[in-house]
Amino acid sequence: MKKYLVGGAVRDQLLGIANEHTENDWLIVGSSPEEMLDLGYRQVGKEFPVFLHPGTQEEYALARVERKVGKGYKGFEFDTSKTVTLEQDLSRRDLTINAIAQKEGELFDPFNGQVDLNSGLLKHVSAAFVEDPVRILRVARFAAQFKAFGFKVAHKTHQLMKDMVVSGEVDALTPERVFKELDKSLACNTPSAFFKVLSACGAYEKVFIPLKSCHTQNHQNAFEFLDDLPTNEPAIKFSIWLKDENPAAIDALCQHIKCPKKYEQLAKLVNATYQFVAKFESQSSNEVFNFFIKTDALRQQDRFAALLATFELLGIDVSRLIKLRDLLNVIDVETLDKSDIGAAIKAEKRRIIDLFLDTA
Repeated sequence: MKKYLVGGAVRDQLLGIANEHTENDWLIVGSSPEEMLDLGYRQVGKEFPVFLHPGTQEEYALARVERKVGKGYKGFEFDTSKTVTLEQDLSRRDLTINAIAQKEGELFDPFNGQVDLNSGLLKHVSAAFVEDPVRILRVARFAAQFKAFGFKVAHKTHQLMKDMVVSGEVDALTPERVFKELDKSLACNTPSAFFKVLSACGAYEKVFIPLKSCHTQNHQNAFEFLDDLPTNEPAIKFSIWLKDENPAAIDALCQHIKCPKKYEQLAKLVNATYQFVAKFESQSSNEVFNFFIKTDALRQQDRFAALLATFELLGIDVSRLIKLRDLLNVIDVETLDKSDIGAAIKAEKRRIIDLFLDTA
């Protein structure tokens, strides 16, 4: 049996961006599940054999070839026999830049991935690219991840992605995988490339069904706005992306892609309140009071902090809002009428808001 480092770890090393957070993707050629188990590895894969190293707990996958038998990325049969070669395994990978292997410092690059790395090209390995709809999302995510390096989608690869949309293969994407690739893309410095690649091949409307058409100039500008924001928090970028959508569409999208509650709640609050906060100084005392009730600002303090951070990124001055929040946070309940403490706290909050607004 032979062990190779493959995929992203090799790619990032060649790009000069490898770091301690880069996951190692190990490939075993010339072994079998029985032999791996005898060596102390623990099998974790269901669709195909993946094993955890008994010491490092890193993942090791057996070399495999695959045959398409159904829709989606789960619609494959696999052959992981000892006769599967390194080149056969690399040939089933999505992009040439991810089909480079390394063993003891020596590179194995049968599909010229290094040439495409140097040219900044996201190019498919083979026509089998069209068999897995997740590859549409991955190409779009790599476009966002490597935009700073000037990477572009190869014309023929772009055409294959369009074909997958027309054929309906893209419809087999699972909500969990859509959100996973979206989340990774939003964590990049330039997530606009993710949305633009999906838009260009026609996948955006298929993947994010409830949303407005992405082909207007306003949408393109909104995508650009997401780039180089001074935050690494994907949930905040998610909220900015959806801030001008219809509330019902946001609700439908969050259900469609099964995003975490943290994302859904923040996106809905930003959508519902950012225009209010932008005109905070002209709001009535009652409207401000209702804003704090609606956002549950005093109990959900982490979420409210994320809300304020989002407003700041949208260019809204929240300094006065922060001062008022802090005043409301330090109400001394011991000084209030205990006979109806709920009403007393509510009255005190209104008094503080009235006084604050009057001293603007």
